[in-house]
Amino acid sequence: MSISRRFGLVLGAAAALALAPIVMSPASAQTKDITVVLPNPSALNVWPMHVAIGEGYMEEEGLNLTVQAVDGSSQVLQAMAAGQAQIGLPGPAPLLAARARGEDVVFIYNLNPKSIFGIVVREESEYQQPADLKGKTIGVGTADGAEVGFARAILTDAGLKEGDDYTFLPVGDGGTAAAAFERGDVDAYAAATSDAAIMTTRGLKLREITPDAFKGFFGNGYAVLRSYMEENRDVVEGFGRALVRGTKFGMDPANREKVLEHAKTGNPQEGEDTALANALFDQLLVKMDIGDQAEGYGYQPQENWENWQETLIASGDLKEQQDLGQAFTNEFVETWNKDGQ
Repeated sequence: MSISRRFGLVLGAAAALALAPIVMSPASAQTKDITVVLPNPSALNVWPMHVAIGEGYMEEEGLNLTVQAVDGSSQVLQAMAAGQAQIGLPGPAPLLAARARGEDVVFIYNLNPKSIFGIVVREESEYQQPADLKGKTIGVGTADGAEVGFARAILTDAGLKEGDDYTFLPVGDGGTAAAAFERGDVDAYAAATSDAAIMTTRGLKLREITPDAFKGFFGNGYAVLRSYMEENRDVVEGFGRALVRGTKFGMDPANREKVLEHAKTGNPQEGEDTALANALFDQLLVKMDIGDQAEGYGYQPQENWENWQETLIASGDLKEQQDLGQAFTNEFVETWNKDGQ
């Protein structure tokens, strides 16, 4: 929950997945170096991590982070499988697809408990519901991003079949997606939170037609290979504890400017447009808010994974049911939230 390749800056991987570092936390003789790979270069999309770096929480946990970006969740998972990153931020749909291929990757931290994706159309268009998109072209950031599985599930639920009733067209993100709308290349777009913010600030008036039943589908979160998790429990515990501290810091309105400063350090280009950064941060606060959920930050309800799996099977993205107990874990949540003050 792609959570997206945003703000027009693509640090895509080459065939060898040569990843470009974005930011690194201070190192010391006692720190453990880890690489975190993201599906896009946006620092605001992962602001709790950048707060945890900037406020020194990661360093206090003995962690020295190198943050890198590739183009989409599939490349995140490839980088992890190749040993080029210890922690990644894939979407749930690509993660389940990777597990179906035999990759033992585990979702450990639910960063976006509310959906970061939605299907949007131009405000003045006649489309009122997904079924109205029959015969139309739906824009997506990349062909294999997390937003594709999300949109396909919605359209399948509406009785539409890809190839027969509609077509996906990769058009990029943010500004390039807005241009695709303006040229008439696409009739709708599977947008992430940041896409909608960018297009709106460019004067493109959009309307969301995502059914309510899909608005609760969680988005991208942090994942590790099971072998790494079992051998490095201290890293997983420290990383999540620092994330919880960073999240709580950022949820306090008094710390807003510091959050934006930390995110700008992670991606200076993204932070140049302060109006856009503030607009996106407002939306992300909503997506990351857990409300009165007692378990705390990072928790993953079993039923939400079941909903994802059911829709992916219905849309053909998964061939058969998996043991979801192997796809995600909540075993660290209590420790993160108990100690993450």
